[in-house]
Amino acid sequence: MPGFLLHQGATVLCGHAGQAMPTAPNPRVLVSGQPTVLLSIPWSVAGCPLAPPPLPPCIAGQWIVGTLRVTSNGQPLVVQSGQGVSIPNGTPLVPVAMQTRVTAM
Repeated sequence: MPGFLLHQGATVLCGHAGQAMPTAPNPRVLVSGQPTVLLSIPWSVAGCPLAPPPLPPCIAGQWIVGTLRVTSNGQPLVVQSGQGVSIPNGTPLVPVAMQTRVTAM
């Protein structure tokens, strides 16, 4: 499913509105002047308001589904229509704001 490529400056939130950010950008491919993110890179989540119990707050995230046809360094990229989950509770990562010039499948 095609979607916009996510970049280092994109706004991505956990399901509880905590800010998710990639831990390492991919400087080989730039969109809107900012590096993209490879699917294999973990994300850190800050400011998740979920307080235990019943579930612990989101502290990290990982994208599971990314681009199928477009790769960088032989790896898929993170795309807005992909699927990401937060760790440790498995709520979705939700892209809110990203560049809107480059789409990928």
